[in-house]
Order: sequence, then structure tokens, then C-alpha cells
Amino acid sequence: MSLDEKVAEGRFIPAERAEGRTPTGVQSLRQLFRRRALVFTLIGATYAGLVALFAHLLGHGGFTVLDGFLLAAFCLSTPWTILGFWNALIGLWLVHGPGDARRSVYPYAGRASDDAPITSRVAMVMTLRNEDPARAFARLRAMEGEIAASGAGARFAWFVLSDTTQPEIAAEEEALFAAWQAERGEGAGMHYRRRSENSGFKAGNIRDFLDRWGDEHELMLVLDADSFLGASATLRLIRIMQANPRLGILQSLVVGLPSPSPFARIFQFGMRHGMRSYTMGASWWAGDCGPYWGHNAVIRIAPFKAHCHLPVLSGTGPLSGHILSHDQIEAVLMRRAGYEVRVLPEEMDSFEENPPHLTEFTRRDLRWCQGNMQYWRLIALPGLRPMSRFQIAWAMLMYVGAVAWMAFIALAALKVFDTERADGPFPAALGLTLFATMFAMSLAPKVAGLLDIVLRAGERARYGGTGRLVGGALSEFVFSVLLGPVVAFRIALFMIGLAFGRTVTWEAQSRDAERLSWRTALAGLWPQFLFGGLLAGLLTAFAPGTLPWALPVLVALLGAVPFAVLTAEPALGRWLSRRGLCATPEEVSPTGSLLALDAAQRAM
Repeated sequence: MSLDEKVAEGRFIPAERAEGRTPTGVQSLRQLFRRRALVFTLIGATYAGLVALFAHLLGHGGFTVLDGFLLAAFCLSTPWTILGFWNALIGLWLVHGPGDARRSVYPYAGRASDDAPITSRVAMVMTLRNEDPARAFARLRAMEGEIAASGAGARFAWFVLSDTTQPEIAAEEEALFAAWQAERGEGAGMHYRRRSENSGFKAGNIRDFLDRWGDEHELMLVLDADSFLGASATLRLIRIMQANPRLGILQSLVVGLPSPSPFARIFQFGMRHGMRSYTMGASWWAGDCGPYWGHNAVIRIAPFKAHCHLPVLSGTGPLSGHILSHDQIEAVLMRRAGYEVRVLPEEMDSFEENPPHLTEFTRRDLRWCQGNMQYWRLIALPGLRPMSRFQIAWAMLMYVGAVAWMAFIALAALKVFDTERADGPFPAALGLTLFATMFAMSLAPKVAGLLDIVLRAGERARYGGTGRLVGGALSEFVFSVLLGPVVAFRIALFMIGLAFGRTVTWEAQSRDAERLSWRTALAGLWPQFLFGGLLAGLLTAFAPGTLPWALPVLVALLGAVPFAVLTAEPALGRWLSRRGLCATPEEVSPTGSLLALDAAQRAM
């Protein structure tokens, strides 16, 4: 057997091949350094230009203390937009440019043969906490049935790891598992375990599995209660891991399951094409220091168990104790241990469900926000790679940027009381240019995704045709404009609450399409309405000429309650479905795996 064949089978990575390369040996560290240097240069130059332009506008008529706060808010709210812009452009070029994106971005995948035997012992691990048991077990049964039909079933074991606290749900879990096990037989490699307490949250649940059963398996595929992977996707991920023994975590590109909820339907339509170019571009330069999203990913158990134990943060308050957003820290610890963490930027049968309405969406987002804010205690962990520290900082900046944006809006409204007067006319053309530039950059990931669809032969048909694609894109654009300020304001309020000890709890997510009552929506969104009313009144009284510029934000805040109610209305979801608007390819033409899932759900 040749050296290359041995490497392809994952037997070993020769020292001379690995020197100066990533742990899997597939990429040059120098090449990745040049890519990162280029991206940071592009980000830095764009950032400097935008900040300089905004500072010039603020300086018209004199620079005040208020202007200083405005500039600081602009500086904090802009970086996330800039990185999204460049990731999208780079990804679109990689996919449609002259090169081969597979060799450039994820060459490790090329080592895996499509028909390579599954030799690893694989644990399929689903974590539950007060979720709908019938839905979760239907997914597991569909996955297990497909894997068994592939002929690789003997290499897989199935684990249901429950942190459920409600007795009636726990009883249903146990009954469904017993029925499944009786159907498959005692030797089918199925396990159910329920903890008496939720110590460490989901990460603690996984840690308990590792302590009990981790040494019996080489790989684990982590599933949330809303996760579903087809056999083709599962086996491809496993084969790539087998072919790359220094690949520690392989994260699949997760897409949304077809949903009757209009909120989930529209949101995941935008995410579907928005993530495609973005993820390709980000993977090109993040390389071996990729992210982990906590589910729909294959993990090499031995290094994860040995090196990815999460610290418990000392002290009291919401940013102490167990880490809520565990996945990003586990990713950087895996990379510190000498194993690569990668995202496979391919669409495959790897699915999740998105929240069915706005209040559930923000509840999930606040848990992520609190977890990410805990990262400031971890960014100085010894031994982390510079890229890993950047990823931790960037995860925090995502939420800091939202707060800064809301602060910018509030401070900009206060400019109406600024008594400074300039000698000459305000440079309106320059201000319009800056506004248009920032707006276009914020849309770049979704525009790049739409261009990607248009440029792919036959891709528009997968979305129901050009007319439905364009109609869905316009609908999603309006949806995003209305959603953004509402969510950002909620995050800003929550971040203020964190400073005073307010916290969130980790509970089950609502996943069913359901009506949202006006009372519930108002109870959760009255602060947005109040803030929008104050802004509108202030601008109307003192600066009516600014109202057209502020209109998108004002409409979003003042209309937050009816927006939440309307986008949760199942009748709207049915209307969108009948017209094929915001349809994803799996709705237009379901895959065999989704048909199997549908059959399993009907049988429950």
C-alpha cells in the first residue's frame, strides 16, 4: 500500500507530511496564515474607512461629547457587518470563480471514499429536556431505520440522554423507548438514561455520557431534540472522520426542516441561502479552527473526553457557574489539544427546527447571549491559538454589537438637541453614501446566497421557480428589516439586566406552530413599542426631516406586537405554503430521508 493510500485511510499522518501543516496534514499553515492576513486586512481597511467617514460627518459643526458616544457605538456595531460582507463575497467567489472550492476550502473531505466501510464504533447521542418525546423518538427511529438499511447498523449505538424534570414527560419517554427496544430486540445497542438533576446543563449531560459509555466508542454524533440527519449525511460525516484521525470535530451545515409556522418558514428561508456563501467564505480562512454549533456534528470521543472538560466559573451572578453556550469553548479546547475543528460547507440531509414565533426566538437568543457573555472569563485560557481567541471575542461581539446598535439609535435621536451649528451645509451626499454602504453590506450574505442560486444550473427550480424565489426573497427582506430592531432591543434590555444579576433558565423550547395571543405578545414586547413611541415623538417634534431615515426602525418597534402575532399565525403559514413562497428545496422535493421521517412521525 502506498503512503498516500495509508494517509487516505487515516492510518497515520507522517511527521514529514504534518510539519508546517494543520494536524490532518491537508493544508499548509503558512497558506492559512496568508488567508487570515488578507481577510483581516480587508476587514481592517473597510472598518477604518467607515469609521473615518462617520467621524468626518460627526465633526461637521464641531465634535461634541455626544458625538464621541455616537462614534463609540458605531465602532462597536460595525465589525459584525463587515465580516459578514467579506465572508459572503469570498464564499461567492470560491463557489463560482475559476478554482475548486472543495480543494481550497475542505480538502480533508476528499480523502473519504463514498463507499468506504464504516469501521468506527459510533454513538448517536440525543439530549432531551422536557421535549415532546414522540417527536424526538420519531426522528431517532427514522435515522436508525435508514442506518440499518445501509448495512452499517452494527457499528452504531443509540443513546437517549434525558434531563427531563416533568414526570409525565419522563414516563412517556420511558414508554416510547421500551417500545422501540422491544421492536428491535435487546441486542440492538439502545440506551436510555435520565438524570435526576440538570447539573452542567447540556454539556453536563454529554459529560455524564462520556464518563459512562465514552470509552466504548470512537465517535459520537451529537443530536438536539430537534435534530435529524439522513443516512447519507451521517455516513459521509463518519467516513470523513475515519479518513482524518486528527479531525476532532466535524460540524455539518445545518438547515431548517420544512415548517408550518410562518415565522420559522420565512426565517429559515433567509438563513438557507444566507448561510451558503457565508459559511464557505468563513471556512476558507478559519480552516482548522472552525466553530462547533452544539449539534449535528461528529466528535472524536477520546480527545473530547480528555481535553474538552468545561470549567465551572467561580463567583456569583449570571456570568458564573456552568457555561450555557458550551459549544464554542469545546471547539477551541479541541483545537488546543491538537485536533482540527471543521465545518463541512455542503448542504446535506442535516436538519433542525427553528422557533415557531418571535417570543420563543428571543428566549432562545437570550440564553445564547448570556452564555456568550460568559466567554470574557475564558478568552485568556492558556494555550489557545490566536484564531481561537478571535473566535471567542467575535462570539461576544455579536451581542455587544446589537446593544451598540440600539445605543446608536438612541444617541442619534438625542442629536436633535445638539446646539452646534456649522458654517456650511451638511454633507448630505456623504451621509447618504455611508448609509447606503452600511445597508448594502448588511444585505451581502443574503444577496450572495441568492446570486449563488441564480448562477447554479437548475437551482431556481429547487425553490419552486424564479417567481417564487424572488417573491420569497422580498418577503424575507421585509421580515428581516422588521425583526432586526425588535431582537436587538430585547438583547440590549437583557444585557442591562445581566449587570443587575438577571439570568435565564435552560428549559424546553416550543417547536410547534401555534397562535400567539395579543396579550402574550404585548406582555413580551411592550418595551419595544414604548421605545419606538418615544423615538417617533421626539423626531416628529424636533427633527421631522429625519423621519424617512428612521422609518424602518420605527415601524419595526411600533409594530412589534402585530408582527409577532401575524408571523405566528398558522393560517399565514398555510397561505405561504399554497403559494410556494419562502419554500426550501426539501419542501418542493422532499428527500428520501424526510419521507422516512414523515412516515415515522405518522406512525407514532
